[in-house]
Amino acid sequence: MRIAISGKSGCGNTTVTTLLAETLGYTKINFTFRNLAAEKGFDFWDFCKMAESDSAYDKELDIRQVQMAMAVKNCVLGSRLAIWMLKDAEVKVYLNASIKERAKRIFKREKGDFQTRLKQTKVRDDCDTNRYKAIYNIDNNDTSIANIVIDTEGKTPENIVQIIIDYIKEMNI
Repeated sequence: MRIAISGKSGCGNTTVTTLLAETLGYTKINFTFRNLAAEKGFDFWDFCKMAESDSAYDKELDIRQVQMAMAVKNCVLGSRLAIWMLKDAEVKVYLNASIKERAKRIFKREKGDFQTRLKQTKVRDDCDTNRYKAIYNIDNNDTSIANIVIDTEGKTPENIVQIIIDYIKEMNI
């Protein structure tokens, strides 16, 4: 079974992907823009700016993620576009949270100034949405492709993983 998990920055994609993969004993695939930037030797924010004018970075990331997912029998793929790109996923999960909550989580993880993290989160959301629309004609605000949309506010990662597992059992997948 292939499970795709998407959501905007700070929704818990990485945490939930990791925990779900561990719980199910599946391969975790969470190769992100941060990973690609580090692999290429770029600062993350500089890399994001470069990606705004060159779609090759997004395409490389998305192709590699799908290739990684298709190379294994059972996996959990977590990425911004996983539910759209991994067409063969049996389960597509979208994680959601308010921009303020997501910025709070990013601030907790990365420190700095909360207002700066809030502004960065808003800018990143806008940039991501514009890029995905331009490159793939995907509206990452339209979650109708997901089998299940989970509001992550007020839930622990364990709660979210249990919701996904319950869904899989309920659907008899």
